[in-house]
Amino acid sequence: MARIHVTDRAGESFVVEGRTGASVMETLRELDNGVEALCGGMCSCATCHCHIDSSWRDRLPPRSPEEEELLSELEYFRENSRLTCQLRFSEELDGLTLTIAPEE
Repeated sequence: MARIHVTDRAGESFVVEGRTGASVMETLRELDNGVEALCGGMCSCATCHCHIDSSWRDRLPPRSPEEEELLSELEYFRENSRLTCQLRFSEELDGLTLTIAPEE
């Protein structure tokens, strides 16, 4: 199974198995120190914000206008910011590396 390399808000790094067809958010919200995902993946709250490792940035689909708008309002916005609810996991994302963004 394909894996996601995660660094949580406490700075701990670990590897989790991604679920093909599910959003990355669905995997991260199941973790003890994962994302909140308050809106359940509707791209309306940004509580699943993460920073994608630079080696993966150009391998992901572009951000939608809705995702851009939400991210641009965040204090911890970076060029590598993404909402994990907008990233559908697939075998091609095996090894995806990300850091969960600080809470806003």
